[in-house]
Amino acid sequence: MVVKDFRAAGLPAIEVAIMALTHKITQHAYKVTSRDIEEIRSHGLSDEEILDIAAAAAARNFFSRLLDAIGAEPDAAYQELEPALREALTVGRALPP
Repeated sequence: MVVKDFRAAGLPAIEVAIMALTHKITQHAYKVTSRDIEEIRSHGLSDEEILDIAAAAAARNFFSRLLDAIGAEPDAAYQELEPALREALTVGRALPP
């Protein structure tokens, strides 16, 4: 459920806020505004914690794009996931079945 719609997955509000920020960083980092930062700060996160979240999202995005660029393929554990979950997790080029 988290993969399909994290906002409707029954997560605590702070986790939804973190996922919303990381989603925005992933999709359109240049659109992150002070309002977004204030929103996540309103859940009690410090500036250092917000920086950690942004850095982790940016690093994950960098690594994913690097793997895509070199044509890396997932390991056997990924192939063992149920097909619907694999499809939901796949971003970018199509992976072999």
